[in-house]
Amino acid sequence: MKRKLILYISMSLDGYIAKLNDDLQFLELVEKEGEDYGYEDFISTVDTIIIGRKTFDWIIGQVDFPYSDKITYIISRSPKLDNQDKIYYKNDLISLVVKLKAEAGKNIFCVGGAEIVNTLLVENLIDEMIISIIPIVLGDGKKLFKSEIPEQKINLLSTKKFDSGLVQLHYECI
Repeated sequence: MKRKLILYISMSLDGYIAKLNDDLQFLELVEKEGEDYGYEDFISTVDTIIIGRKTFDWIIGQVDFPYSDKITYIISRSPKLDNQDKIYYKNDLISLVVKLKAEAGKNIFCVGGAEIVNTLLVENLIDEMIISIIPIVLGDGKKLFKSEIPEQKINLLSTKKFDSGLVQLHYECI
């Protein structure tokens, strides 16, 4: 079976993945003990991570890197030295994704950020999107979808509503 590149991400109702200054506190609105919103099931289907350097730096500033058992490509304009399964990648993102999708393995998880997501959407390289809508309107911040993305048809695979108010949408990109 062909590997898929899957975007699994949370955003506000008005489409922001972070407030200004990369503030993600709004995600705490839906934190609920014992509820992972399908994350464990999803992450078990993945063996490769694509993540932007800013997103990577933010994560490791908060917690231990949660994907240490996965091959991780950190997309960066100024790469550092690679270390075991963390590869700082500064070359063409599109070529990397095409190469990874052609290799044997599990799915590829696009963690973010928005610049990477939009580059991949422009090239129609994202196969599925699992988007969790947080029940808040932020009004400003970092938008998930930029205006330069061309129109893309998507097919709704499923929706899930949770007690916290979070709604999860699972789309297949056509």
